[in-house]
Amino acid sequence: MKLSKKIQHMAVFIEFLAGSGLAIFFHLVLHNPEAAYSIFGIGLLLSLATYLLREDLDNTRCQLTSQYNQAHEITFAVAQINDPECQVKAQEILSGIKRTILLLQQGYMPLDETEYYLEGAKCTDISLQRLKAVDPLTVGWHTRGALMNFYQSNLRALERGVAITRIFVINREEMAEPEAQRILLAQYRDGIDVRVAFRGELPLANDISGRDTNSSFDFGIYDDHMVTEVFPQSGKYYGRKTATAAEVEKYVRLYEIIDHNAHAVTLEDERIILASEALKLAA
Repeated sequence: MKLSKKIQHMAVFIEFLAGSGLAIFFHLVLHNPEAAYSIFGIGLLLSLATYLLREDLDNTRCQLTSQYNQAHEITFAVAQINDPECQVKAQEILSGIKRTILLLQQGYMPLDETEYYLEGAKCTDISLQRLKAVDPLTVGWHTRGALMNFYQSNLRALERGVAITRIFVINREEMAEPEAQRILLAQYRDGIDVRVAFRGELPLANDISGRDTNSSFDFGIYDDHMVTEVFPQSGKYYGRKTATAAEVEKYVRLYEIIDHNAHAVTLEDERIILASEALKLAA
């Protein structure tokens, strides 16, 4: 690099000497001062232009080299792994990184479990109108720290006048279980619009807006502007968040389908039952 710089400086000096020498020749030998001044000025400008051009090319080359090395840094590092087993492990790690980058390209932020419920609480705290949630009957709504704090953000939102609808996706026989009743009853009494959707009544593999409706029944939509979703399969990350309009619209559409298949509930003798069953009992 230093040698290249010296050559560039020498080239500028030689160009300057050549232009000056030609100007002196026209002035002293040919006795043409006007041509001499013109040649000297043009030569000086050409020297400056070529110097700036070389500087720009050199800076561009340095930037491209730096970007190339940065883009291939991981590739170069993996190529230096000689042990076959280590090479296989490196490829597995790269595959995981590629999947994460693909999520980021689609506008999704991958989150671990603690981050997921923290982001859910933050989204709930800034919601102004509506929270629409689809959840399984997860044990721990009132015992697990992260889930409890998330639920507390729900209660704060209710106090601000935010409407919350939560559809619990369950099997029909689960509804009578004591733990399920405790969760449903607590949220119903807290003012959440609780509904239930039975898995057997939901679409299983319909492709809706580019999504498989069987992929997740655990997500929240905040003011139709932000979505958090739990991954259906366990892995490095617990869930993801997105504010990309096209992706949010897919979840809104999926929620509408699940809501269309959901059942309203009511309180009867300190138990949560389907509103349709309450009507039959009243009749």
